Amino acid sequence: MGSQVRAERSVGYADGGPRDTGTRSPSAAGCVGWLIRGTMAGMATPLDPMRTVRELKELRALTGDEHGAQRVAFTPAWRQARAWLRERFAGLPVEIHDDAAGNLWATLPGVRPEALLIGGHIDSVPNGGWLDGCLNTLAGVEVLRRIHAEYGGRPPVTVRVVDWCDEEGARFGRSLFGSSACSGSLDMDEARRLVDTDGVRLPDALAAVGIDFERVKDCGAELQTAAAYLELHIEQGPVLLDLDLPLGAVLGTCGVERHAITFHGQAAHSGSTPMNRRRDAFRAAAEMGTEIYAIAARHGGVCTIGSCTTKPGIVTSVVEECRITLDQRHLDPAALAAMLADARAAAERFAAGANVSVAWERLWRIAPQPFDPAFIDLCDAAIRDVCGTSHRLPSGPLHDAAEVARAGVPTVMLFVQSLHGISHNKIEDTREEHLELAVKALDRLADAVIARLRHCPVVSRP
Repeated sequence: MGSQVRAERSVGYADGGPRDTGTRSPSAAGCVGWLIRGTMAGMATPLDPMRTVRELKELRALTGDEHGAQRVAFTPAWRQARAWLRERFAGLPVEIHDDAAGNLWATLPGVRPEALLIGGHIDSVPNGGWLDGCLNTLAGVEVLRRIHAEYGGRPPVTVRVVDWCDEEGARFGRSLFGSSACSGSLDMDEARRLVDTDGVRLPDALAAVGIDFERVKDCGAELQTAAAYLELHIEQGPVLLDLDLPLGAVLGTCGVERHAITFHGQAAHSGSTPMNRRRDAFRAAAEMGTEIYAIAARHGGVCTIGSCTTKPGIVTSVVEECRITLDQRHLDPAALAAMLADARAAAERFAAGANVSVAWERLWRIAPQPFDPAFIDLCDAAIRDVCGTSHRLPSGPLHDAAEVARAGVPTVMLFVQSLHGISHNKIEDTREEHLELAVKALDRLADAVIARLRHCPVVSRP
């Protein structure tokens, strides 16, 4: 890989270049034409995607076991991974620090202060896969190495790699902790009440690793010079696999409506109560299980009933209370709202049919977060340049990129194919040749974004 020449890395626009969607951010205006004409310097590049694969395997051996990755945030394995990550920056003239929320930043200062951010997360779920999150971070390190080598340690703009703290939320059930603190969207009152399964409060767990919970939002200052954010991630689903494509450009992250639905009936003896006299809470809940598939098909989203609990929960009693959880996701806010309205109407209809009552409790919601249209075009072009074909798709899972975009930073993600369409599992995997293509595509996208930041005006934030 180190023998590749710089001329191979110039981003190609086989279809005539990025398209003007009419909705790109102000900072993109007037820049597309220059990017199409721009060329890169003809020098050798040390980009080594195979090194990223080797480092991923090294991290797996260091912090995993026979059950999978064990880098749950704030644990000894996570701290060990963080120390190992710092060592990856050896030999680079970067400034490294942890911010007030525990996010790790490595900064290569540029000629201009505007910063290109490349992000990921090294934490994992328990028994997780070897790629989720850490691919993002280590690919960013490899791109940073190449940029440093090309520009002699002084790129045209500042380049920063960020390892977000506790993206998974595996311990306290609150995903995107570090990035939401940085964007300012973290609900401090809600987070202050979070407790893990051992009864440890989130503020106490943070204090144990040197983080003052009451100051975590101070890390928002890190985004003051942020002009762009890029994130590479495994898809975690089967779309690219089914299309037999290695890479895709991400349109944005889906909005989520998450509720608990509780049906209330009446307990009665299972032997002496005729079927037509029963007030069976489970009957209504069971009908929801089929209905959500019709709702998802009607609106083009996804719906999941992830849990179901009954009371009294014995084999000799009609169910008095049945609680199910419903997760609904869509990239279009109007469609997401329609899916929720349909689910509410269906629950009322099934409750009436079973002669029971129903109550709803909102567990969590987040609005859809579309990514920057101009950046999506650049990402699509970089993928086509590397693979010949690209595909645009939304992200059902949540990612730190959504929080950065929510803060007003132009953002895009690219996905690499997931074998089996599976993640958060030790069998999570991606072909090594696809991982190498992903690193190359991220690198070419970074080139295109640096060119844009170098020659186009950037909208500043307070």
